[in-house]
Amino acid sequence: MATTTSTAAAAVLIAFFLLVAGAVADDGATLLEVKKSFRNVGNVLYDWSGNDYCSWRGVLCDNVTFAVAALDLKSNGLTGQIPDEIGDCSSIKTLDLSFNNLDGDIPFSVSKLKHIETLILKNNELVGAIPSTLSQLPNLKILDLAQNKLSGEIPRLIYWNEVLQYLDLSYNQLTGSIPFNIAFLQVATLSLQGNRFTGPIPSVIGLMQALAVLDLSYNQLSGPIPSILGNLTYTEKLYMQGNRLTGTIPPELGNMSTLHYLELNDNQLTGLIPPELGKLTGLYDLNLANNSLEGPIPNNISSCVNLNSFNAHGNKLNGTIPRSLSKLESMTSLNLSSNSLSGPIPIELSRINNLDILDLSCNMITGPIPSAIGSLEHLLRLNLSKNSLIGFIPVEFGNLRSIMEIDLSNNHLGGLIPQELGMLQNLMLLKLENNNITGDVSSLVNCFSLNILNMSYNNLAGVVPTDNNFSRFTPDSFLGNPGLCGYWVGSCRSSSHQEKPPISKAAILGIAVGGLVILLMILVAVCRPHSPPVFKDDSVSKPVSNVPPKLVILNMNMALHVYEDIMRMTENLSEKYIIGYGASSTVYKCVLKNCTPVAVKKLYAQYPQSLKQFQTELETVGSIKHRNLVSLQGYSLSPVGNLLFYEYMENGSLWDVLHDQILVIYTSYTTMKQILQYVLLQMQILSKTASNAVMETVDPDISDTCQDLGEVKKIFQLALLCTKRQPSDRPTMHEVVRVLDCLVHPDPPPKAAQPLLSPQTQAVHPSYANEYVSLRGAGVLSCATSSSMSDAELFLKFGEAISHNTE
Repeated sequence: MATTTSTAAAAVLIAFFLLVAGAVADDGATLLEVKKSFRNVGNVLYDWSGNDYCSWRGVLCDNVTFAVAALDLKSNGLTGQIPDEIGDCSSIKTLDLSFNNLDGDIPFSVSKLKHIETLILKNNELVGAIPSTLSQLPNLKILDLAQNKLSGEIPRLIYWNEVLQYLDLSYNQLTGSIPFNIAFLQVATLSLQGNRFTGPIPSVIGLMQALAVLDLSYNQLSGPIPSILGNLTYTEKLYMQGNRLTGTIPPELGNMSTLHYLELNDNQLTGLIPPELGKLTGLYDLNLANNSLEGPIPNNISSCVNLNSFNAHGNKLNGTIPRSLSKLESMTSLNLSSNSLSGPIPIELSRINNLDILDLSCNMITGPIPSAIGSLEHLLRLNLSKNSLIGFIPVEFGNLRSIMEIDLSNNHLGGLIPQELGMLQNLMLLKLENNNITGDVSSLVNCFSLNILNMSYNNLAGVVPTDNNFSRFTPDSFLGNPGLCGYWVGSCRSSSHQEKPPISKAAILGIAVGGLVILLMILVAVCRPHSPPVFKDDSVSKPVSNVPPKLVILNMNMALHVYEDIMRMTENLSEKYIIGYGASSTVYKCVLKNCTPVAVKKLYAQYPQSLKQFQTELETVGSIKHRNLVSLQGYSLSPVGNLLFYEYMENGSLWDVLHDQILVIYTSYTTMKQILQYVLLQMQILSKTASNAVMETVDPDISDTCQDLGEVKKIFQLALLCTKRQPSDRPTMHEVVRVLDCLVHPDPPPKAAQPLLSPQTQAVHPSYANEYVSLRGAGVLSCATSSSMSDAELFLKFGEAISHNTE
């Protein structure tokens, strides 16, 4: 009996192994037939050869039976069709052919895979209808046919599958309505988006309690949103956007306590935003854009404390922007554009520190832009266009170091473009068109990432820069600014746009010593028979002190400053802030509130020509914009003298510019010709001076009216002293006028007058800068004494002579 039992057991084992061996041989042969149906697999399934198919690429076998349990060939670039032989892999549980280029139908032989649990064929080119025989797969849990070209209706028998947990048929060309028996499915994910389903949303979907994700978006569904969907308390994602849904948003949706994403945008919904949505405290994303919703934004939306994105773009919402939105500290995107919202921008929005996108465009918002918006350091995109905003662009926008797009167009903003915008190195788009902005655009030169710029239809003026790739912007970026000019605009240069040749270094030197020409003109006046009028201190008919203090700002660098600020910061122009003197002015250094220094030039109010000089500087320097010229940043009509505020230059002087740099000045041909004529004259004078033959440059006609050419020589000497490098070594213009007055009306020479320098002495000292004759007599300053003096000692005596003459 034992022998019989043992024999029977051995027979069973032999039969089992024979069965397994047969199955193994069948699976290997089946896989080779599957390989034949695919095209271009030489580089993919190159190891599919031999008998050990369990080691082939993408093949997973059972550890006991060695039958094929899974076939994973996703993302291999396979082409061709799915072969019917695939149904002969009877033991397979997982089949994944996704992300290939397979075409043709889904073979009916798939229904022979009775053990299959996961079937993934998404992201291919499959066509035709979904086989109804898929309902014959009793163990199928995951069916993913998304992103193909499948058509027809969903086989109704599929809905009777009791074990199906995941159904994704999205982004195909499926049609028809969603049947009522879909409620029999107990899937956790139902994705039907991106098809052509029509009709209403079945109310029975509200009975699918296991749903975690319901996606019906981008179909042609119509009718209202079933209020019974509020029963889906386990649903985390509800997507219904891109349909033709009508009616109101059911307040019952506020009962979906675990909801994280609610997308209802791009429908035809009307009515109010239900305040009950404020109960969705776990909501991350609320999108209601492009509907016809009306009324105000509910204040209790701020109860959705985890809200990350709120989009209500393209509705008919009115009222003001709720200040309570500042409670949404986790929000990164706020889009309320294209509505009818009014009132000011709440300053409380600046408390949403994580905000990346703020879009309030296309509303009726009024008032200024809150400067506190500049504290949103994570902001990437700011759009406030097409409103009725007034005021200035806040200088605090310079703190938006992450910003990439700023659109303030179509408002009523004025003032200058803040210099601080030039610090926004990530800024790629800036649109300021159709405002009332003034000033120039030079502050944007350092925005190296800027590739979209529109400044059209403002009140901008000056020259459009071309450096730092600023010339990449088209002329359309600057239309409608009559005072703005550039090489493409044509209002600054001739139509040929040809650049004028730069003036030589010698020409610049000639301009700098142009004072010599002025003194020569005074020379002619001195030698004429009539007596010229003498300036007197009481000749000013209207003292400047009668003009009330007024500070005019021409550059945003001095924004938020008033006259009293300047006086306080310089201690009423104290001497300790003096950095230089001029012939008719004193220059002070003033450090502004933003720690930026400016140079304050005070014109002497006691001179009758100072007001004219003040007006002239405003007309010339104020209109010149050049990288090698300091910019005029403001001016003031002050009781202590007219004040000009210039950009402060460290360690710079006119001497350095004239001798170490070449300053390129563009001007007209006529002006250039005049300058060159002056240059030739100055160069001739300097050349004759070096050879002690300066008198040869005197006009012969002067000898007819001037009895003593020695006086002419004195004028030359005085003029050369005015060209000394150091300001402290030069006499002031006031002192020069006094000296000239002494030459016109000399006192009788003293009896002990010493003779002039002999030719021999002059030969030893040929430089006129070291030879100064007596001003009022040898008792004050003799030629012999001056010949042996240094420049500093000579000017010391010169100052003593001036003091003596003015006593």
